[in-house]
This record gives sequence, C-alpha cells and structure tokens, in this order.
Amino acid sequence: MKLLITGSYGQLGNELLTILKTGRAEIGPIDPAYQGAEVIGVDMDTLDIADPDAVQAFVEKEHPDVIINCAAMTNVDGCETMHVAAMKANAFGPRYLAMAAEQIDAKLIHVSTDYVFAGDGTTPYCEWDTPAPNTVYGKSKWLGEQYVRNACKKSFIVRTSWLYGYVGKNFVKTMLKLGSEKEQITVVSDQRGNPTSANDLAYHLLKLALTEHYGVYHCTGEGECSWYDFACRIMEKGGKACRVNPCTSAEYPSKTPRPAYSSLRNLALESTVGNEMRDWKEALDMYLANLGGNVQ
Repeated sequence: MKLLITGSYGQLGNELLTILKTGRAEIGPIDPAYQGAEVIGVDMDTLDIADPDAVQAFVEKEHPDVIINCAAMTNVDGCETMHVAAMKANAFGPRYLAMAAEQIDAKLIHVSTDYVFAGDGTTPYCEWDTPAPNTVYGKSKWLGEQYVRNACKKSFIVRTSWLYGYVGKNFVKTMLKLGSEKEQITVVSDQRGNPTSANDLAYHLLKLALTEHYGVYHCTGEGECSWYDFACRIMEKGGKACRVNPCTSAEYPSKTPRPAYSSLRNLALESTVGNEMRDWKEALDMYLANLGGNVQ
C-alpha cells in the first residue's frame, strides 16, 4: 500500500506520519494492513496543491493508493481578506487532488471543518444537515467539499473541529503558555463545540481509508463544551494556577465571527466503521500528560 499525505508538517499530517511509523495511536494499534506501507509526506515546499500541473505530475509519478489531504488555509481572519489564497488552498487545491486521484483510481480523504455550518444550531449537526457557511474560511472549505465530491468517486469528506496536536500552534498550547505567564485570563463562554485530538482523528482516517464507505463524515471528540470550559480543563490538568474568567463573544469580539454552536455528531462513523473517538476530556488529559512542558 502507498499513501500520500499532504500538509504533512501540520498537526494532523504529523499525527498520521507518526501513527503509520509506529503502528499505533493513543486509542490503540492500527490495522495490520498498514504494516510496510510506503508513506509519502508533502507540504508547500515539495508540492503546492494549488498548482494543477504539479499535482497531476506528482500523483501520476507516485501513483498512491490513498491520498489524505490535510493541507488547508486555516487562518480564519486571514481568509476574510486573502480571498484568492483561501480559494486556492481550500477549494481549488482539493479539486486538483480529487481530479488526479480519479485519474489513477485512488481513494481521497479530504479533511474539512465545522465552519461549513452556520453555527446557530442548538443540537449537534449531523452529516445530513445543510451547510450554510458565513465566513470566507467556511465558504472556501464548503466549495472544496463540493469539488472533491464531484471530481472523485472514491472520496471521503471528513469534518472536524477544535483540533489540537503535538506540533505547531493550537488552543491548548496557547492556554498553557498564558497559564505560565498570567495570574488570570478571560475566555469566551458562549461558543460551544467539540475539542478534537489530532491523534484520534488520524486513527479514524486510517480506518476509513481501508473501506469503500465513501461519503461525508464528522469526526470530533465526544462531548461538547465552551472555550471557557476547555480552558478551565487545560489549566486544571496542566497544573496551572491561572484563573480563567468567562465572558461573552460581545465582550471579546473577534475580527471574524466565530460559530456560536458548531458541535458535530459522528453519526456516519457510528453507522459504518464504528465511532471510537474518545471523550474530549479523556483525550485532552492524555495529551497534556504526554506533552509535559513542551508548548513550543
């Protein structure tokens, strides 16, 4: 088996490479089918997915059985002003990968986001709910989903949210850093979603890749919380004395509106390969234990 992983320097790409190398995730061992698999990791310095000619040539040359696209422009505020960059990374890049995958009859797993929904719900969004993004980031990711679905018949679209991993920047590391520097911080308490371990997500992507259950999936940590709840757990389990104060989104406005409610239900996983995603608190606690003092 041969796998191509784009965005390999990022949180999710790194977890995939590590899990495939070691043969196990924090949830448990991965399928023996991956033993001896050839894994190619690429990022912007080796393959620009927004370059259609480069993508086609690379995929034709390497001829992977599975492509997992972790590449994206995830800077929500940046997308609001850099429309062309957002479109290239989040819509046309996935389209070119899907077209190339279709040409060689490869499977494509494309990672998407909770931002494709309006974020004004009150119960977890299921895969059958209609996307209605209201940010450039969400709109570009939604268009990317449609391009992938239309261009590649062997495609999986996997939406996730509030992702954190062992490399790069994320909310958990930011909170730990602030917890070491400040006596108290303020975090919004009226935005709810699902913290998700990149390690758990990677494990499930590899489960899906061995199947032919193509379609749309949600894959997030089990249970929901607010950013305030998330921050409190990080401080408590990270051993930080910093006090976390709640506030409303109106009291702490951002350049780009964040979803008030973007919790997802992993219904398609439950219905196919099985939902083994851990409770967000359990996954976070293990992450913090493994991370130690490394917040760089």
